[in-house]
Amino acid sequence: MKGLKTFDLIIKVTTGVIALVSLISSFFVFDAPLTTGRGKVLLAISVIFTLLFIIECIVFKGRMQKEVSKLAGQIGKTERESLLHFPAPVIIIDERATVIWYNRRFGSQVYTDGEAYGINILDVVEMDLGKVFSPEGDLVCLKNRFYQTRGIHTDATGQLSMIYFNDTTDFVELEYEHKESHKNVIIVSVDNYEELMINARESDKAHVLVQIEKLIENFTEGTTAFYKKVSSDKFYVIMEDRHLKPIIERRFPILEQARQITVDDKQNLTLSIGVGAHAENLAESEHYARQALDMCLGRGGDQAAVRRDSSNFEFFGGVSKGIEKSTKVKSRMIAKSMLDFMQQAEKILVMGHRFSDLDAVGAAVGMCSAARKMGRESYVVVNREQSLAKLLINYLDENDINNYFISPADGIEKMNENTMLIVVDTHNPDLVESKEVLARAQNVIVIDHHRMMNKSIDNAVMFYQEPTASSACEMVAELIEYFGISSKIPSPVAEAMLAGIMLDTKDFVMKTGVRTFEAAAFLKKLGADTINVKRLFANSIETYQYKSHIINNAQIYRKCAIACADVVFDNIRVASSQAADDLLGIVGVNASFVLYEQNGIVNISGRSLGAFNVQIVMEALGGGGHLTMAATQIKTDLNTAGRMLKEAIDEYIRNNKV
Repeated sequence: MKGLKTFDLIIKVTTGVIALVSLISSFFVFDAPLTTGRGKVLLAISVIFTLLFIIECIVFKGRMQKEVSKLAGQIGKTERESLLHFPAPVIIIDERATVIWYNRRFGSQVYTDGEAYGINILDVVEMDLGKVFSPEGDLVCLKNRFYQTRGIHTDATGQLSMIYFNDTTDFVELEYEHKESHKNVIIVSVDNYEELMINARESDKAHVLVQIEKLIENFTEGTTAFYKKVSSDKFYVIMEDRHLKPIIERRFPILEQARQITVDDKQNLTLSIGVGAHAENLAESEHYARQALDMCLGRGGDQAAVRRDSSNFEFFGGVSKGIEKSTKVKSRMIAKSMLDFMQQAEKILVMGHRFSDLDAVGAAVGMCSAARKMGRESYVVVNREQSLAKLLINYLDENDINNYFISPADGIEKMNENTMLIVVDTHNPDLVESKEVLARAQNVIVIDHHRMMNKSIDNAVMFYQEPTASSACEMVAELIEYFGISSKIPSPVAEAMLAGIMLDTKDFVMKTGVRTFEAAAFLKKLGADTINVKRLFANSIETYQYKSHIINNAQIYRKCAIACADVVFDNIRVASSQAADDLLGIVGVNASFVLYEQNGIVNISGRSLGAFNVQIVMEALGGGGHLTMAATQIKTDLNTAGRMLKEAIDEYIRNNKV
C-alpha cells in the first residue's frame, strides 16, 4: 500500500508540471509569430511536452494497474490463508451445493472420509439451506457432533457461497442435560383409603401399608427420584424428566400393580396419580400436580393425570369402577353451605344439559322445588322442543305443578345480580341448556355425577361433583334430605327424581350402591309411585320399531356391538340410547355403540357393563361421559365416524390390554 501511494504522488506531481509547462508554452506560442525562430522553438516545445503528457498517461497508468493487480492478488492470498487457518470449519459451495473449496478444520473435524472437493454437501450433512442462509442459521448433527451452520453469498449472483460450522456440541449437551434433569412433582394417593380400611383387621391393615410402601419404592427404584410419605394414603415424589418419560410411555404400570393388592381379600387397591410436568419451578409443578390429582379423583380414581405447561390434561388408566363412598359427611357439609347460598339469593334458576333427559330434568325439578319451599322464586330452564323428557315435563304440568319450566329466553330476562344459577347433571359449559344464561350468571352452583372433563365451569361458587354417585337425582335427593324440608316436597317431584335414578342405573342394575337404594327409599317415603315412574319410560310403537331396526343393523367388532341408524326420525335420540342399552344383552359384548347422523353431525351413544370404559373411547372422539355411559358428536359422515370409532376402540384396547 505504501508503494501504491508513492506511485500515485509521482503521477500527480508529473501531471501538474506537464500541465503548467504546457500552459506557459501555449502562452508564448500565441504571443510570438510562428514564422520567427522563437515561435518555432516554443511550438516544438509544446508539441514535445504534449507527447510526453500522452506517454505519461499511458505508461504510468499501465504501471499503476500492474501495481493494483499485484496488491489485489496479495489480498486474495491473505484471505485464503485466513480461511485456511480459520478456527472453525469453512466451505465454499456453488449454486448446486457442490464443495469447491474447504479449509483444514473442515477436513479434519467434519469430513474425514477423504477429499471433499466435488461432493455435494447435502450428501454429507443433513441441513436446510434455507435456514443456513437465514440470520438464525441451522443446527446440524454429524458424527455425534453438533454444529450451528451459517452461510453467506460471496458474490451478487449467488453462484458461490460460504458456510461455516460452529461446534456447539458442549452447549447442546448442556441444554439436553438441563432438560433431562428438570424436576417434576408427582402426588400418589390411595383411593378411598378410609373406606378400604374401615372394616379390615389390624394385621391386614399393616400388610396393606407395607405393600403400598413397597409399591412406591419400586416406582422410584432405578431412578434418581426420592419420595416422602405425607400421610397414610398420600406420597410426594420428586422425579427428573429422564425417568418420568419412560413411565408415561409405559402408561404408568404402577396402576396395574396396585390393583393386584387386595384388602381383606375383597376389594382391590387403586391409586390416583397427579403429575405436574414442565413447570417453571417446583412450586408451580406441585400446583399442577394437585390439579391433576383433583382431576383423577373427579373422574373416579384409578388413573393418572399429567398436566404440562398448558391447561390440558393427559389421562392414563381409569379402567375400573370407582368405589362408592359409604359416608355422607361430604353431602351434609355441601348441603349446609348450599343452603346458605340459596337463602341469600333473590331468584334461583336451575338448568341441566342440552337434550335434557329424565335425570337432568328430575334433578332440576328437585332443586327448584326445594328452593320454592325456602321461599325463593325459582324456575327450571329447559328447551321443551329438544328435551328427551317431554313425558315428565307434561306429567308435572298436568299434576298442578305449573310454572316450573321456562324457556332459555325467559331465563335470560330473569337474570340479575341477585339471581343464582344451579347447573345439574353436567359441568361442561359447552353442554348446558343455555350458554347465554350461564354467561350472565354471577353466582353458579354445579351438581354433577359425571367424571371430570378437561373443560368445566370455572366460575362456580360451589362445585359438588361425585363420580361414584349413580345419578344427579341421587345427589339432589341426599341434599334435600339435609335441607330439612323433605316433608314439603310434592310426590310428583319425588317421582321425577326416582325416574332419573332408574334411567341412569338401568332399573337399579348399573352403578347401584347402598346410597342409591337409600336415596330411592327416601323418595319412596316422599310419596313416589313406582307405577307412575314406569309410565314415564313409555315409548310409541314407532320408537320401538325404529329401535328394533337399529339393533338389526348391529355388527360385532372386537367384542363391541356397533350399529348405525340409516334413517332419522323424531325420537332418534331415545331410540338410539335404548338400542345401545339392549345391545349389551348380547353374549360376549363388552360395550355397545349406536351412530346416527342428524343435520350433518354424527351422534354416537356408548354403553358398557363396566368392563369396558366407554368414557375414554368417547373422549378420544371429543366427547365424554361415564365409565358405563358416554356420548360424542362429530361433524362428519357416518362412514368416517364409524372408522374413527373403530380406531378409538383399537387404541383403547391396545393401551389397556382389554
